[in-house]
Amino acid sequence: MNARTSPSEPAEAIAREGFASLPAAAARRLFDPAGGHLAGNAWAEFAASWDDLRPDTYMADRGRYRLRRHAVFRLRAGDPALERGPHQPHYQGLDYNPLNGGVQRWFEPVTPEVGGSPALAALLGGARAVFDRLCPDTDWHVEMHQFRIQARPDEAGKPTPEGMHRDGVDFVLVTLVARENVAGGVTGIRVEGRSEEAASFTLQDPLDSVLLDDHRVWHGVTPVVPLDPARPGHRDVLVLTFRRAV
Repeated sequence: MNARTSPSEPAEAIAREGFASLPAAAARRLFDPAGGHLAGNAWAEFAASWDDLRPDTYMADRGRYRLRRHAVFRLRAGDPALERGPHQPHYQGLDYNPLNGGVQRWFEPVTPEVGGSPALAALLGGARAVFDRLCPDTDWHVEMHQFRIQARPDEAGKPTPEGMHRDGVDFVLVTLVARENVAGGVTGIRVEGRSEEAASFTLQDPLDSVLLDDHRVWHGVTPVVPLDPARPGHRDVLVLTFRRAV
């Protein structure tokens, strides 16, 4: 990505490869070109909200390592407003999530302050600009997931306990919010119909991001373990899934 990242660049990469990986500097240029929303107090307050997530009680592997919150937004074609929808369950069929799918999962809602934060608006708007290049004039149903994966000496944290998977949507944005005292967490990308990985990389710095065409690529992340076993560790990410609204 060059110094003037525009939505067309990642959109072209997605059209060509099925995904676009953005290091933090390129992500900041894309999502926050005017500056201020993904830096300073706005970003610090947004990132700090990951300290207030709640346990995921739907883990079929009985893991205690995942905390999260969830929200739904409606983005209407031609309207820049972000419309938050009523709180609802998250559902994935077993074809997409054989471990935890097949049931309606009610997670604690994203707080109003976080749902209305300028940092979230920048990330939603930036991802939307990319995906609109690929699917113009689309109304989007967006699900927002705040994830914290905890790493303990006695329990590795699994960002994707279901393994390499698709989410059952149209497009996905994954953005790293923080990594604290963890090793691992390597993202793998596999193109539909192929057995070998198309790419492998680690989201290391805050705002390192990847955008995915969920129809064309599978993705997964390796477990995280504490670098220093005397201290807890965690990996915080924001996941935004985009599906054509009906």
